[in-house]
Amino acid sequence: MKTAKRKTGELENRETGKQAMNCSLVIRAFNEACHLPRLLEGVHQQTVRDVEIILVDSGSTDDTVTIAESYGAKIIHIAPADFTFGRSLNLGIAAATRELVAIASAHVYPVYPDWLERLLEPFADSAIGLAYGKQRGMETSKYAEHQIFARWFPDVSDLRQNHPFCNNANAAIRRSLWEKHPYNESLTGLEDLAWGKWALEQGHSLAYIAEAEIIHIHDEKPKGVLNRYRREAMAFKRIYPEAHFNIYDFMRMTASNIFNDSVHAAREEILFRVFPEICWFRACQFWGTYQGYRQSAEWNWNLRQTFYYPRGLDAERSTKREVEPIRYDERCH
Repeated sequence: MKTAKRKTGELENRETGKQAMNCSLVIRAFNEACHLPRLLEGVHQQTVRDVEIILVDSGSTDDTVTIAESYGAKIIHIAPADFTFGRSLNLGIAAATRELVAIASAHVYPVYPDWLERLLEPFADSAIGLAYGKQRGMETSKYAEHQIFARWFPDVSDLRQNHPFCNNANAAIRRSLWEKHPYNESLTGLEDLAWGKWALEQGHSLAYIAEAEIIHIHDEKPKGVLNRYRREAMAFKRIYPEAHFNIYDFMRMTASNIFNDSVHAAREEILFRVFPEICWFRACQFWGTYQGYRQSAEWNWNLRQTFYYPRGLDAERSTKREVEPIRYDERCH
C-alpha cells in the first residue's frame, strides 16, 4: 500500500510518532554484474526502508539488468551512443517519484546501515539543494586513489559548504530543484560540479556528510586513469573557461603529489611496495589533466586545492563510529 509523500521526502510513522524518510535511488550502470549485488544488498539493509530503486542501464551485456530486477528496480535504458553522465542522471531522476533522490554509481556500496538516513538528513534544512557523502577505496585500490579520497572527502562534515565541489557517486538531490535546472548533458564529466556551481549561484547550499560513507571500487590501469582525468579536465575547462593547467603545473603537481603520497606510505611502512604505483598513477592523473586542458578557467582556490593539491602531512585521524558496519556476503563483489 502506498503512503502519501511529503515534500521533504519523509513519511509519518504513525506507530512511533516519528518521521521516517523515503527516497528514490538512481544508479547508473554498464556491465556491473560483478559489483551491483553488493550495492543492492547494502540498500536492502538500510534504516531507510522505503527506497524506490531506479537503474539507468547504458547497454549492459552481462546480468546487470537481471540482478537489478531481482531487487525490484525500475529499469531505464539509454543507448550507449546517447550516454553522457548528465543525460543518464536526468533520465533516472525524471523517472523518480520521490522528492529526495539519492544517486550512486553501480560500483559503490554503503559501509553503514544508516548511509541513506545520514545522506538525507540535511534536507530538513530547506536551503540544502544537494548533499554528498564520504568515499573510501577498497584494500585493492591504488594507494594514490586512497589519498585522493581522503583529500576530497574529509572526516568532518560540512553542512553549509561554500564551494561547489560534490560527487554523484554518492549524493542526493532535491528533485523540485533539479526540475528547475537538470544536469548538463553535454559535459564529458563533472556534471555534479556544474550543478553545484549553479545551485550556489542561485542562493542554495550544499552539504557534505562524512557519516554517509561508501566504498568506491576503482581498478583502473594507467590508460584508464589518464582518460578519466583527461575527460574531467575537458569538462572543468568548459565549466570554468578561464582556468589553465600548463606543462609547469603538470610537473609541479606530479612531483608534489608523488612526494606527499610517499611520505604517507613511508609512515605506513609500505613505501617500497607502492612507490612504482604512486608514480604511474600521479603521472597519468596530471598528464591526462594537461591533455584535457589542451583539448578543450580563474578557478577559485578551494576548487584548485580540492582537485589537484595533495593531502596535508598531518598525522592520520581515526574516525570510528558507534554504528556497526554492514557485514557483506563475500560472494557479493
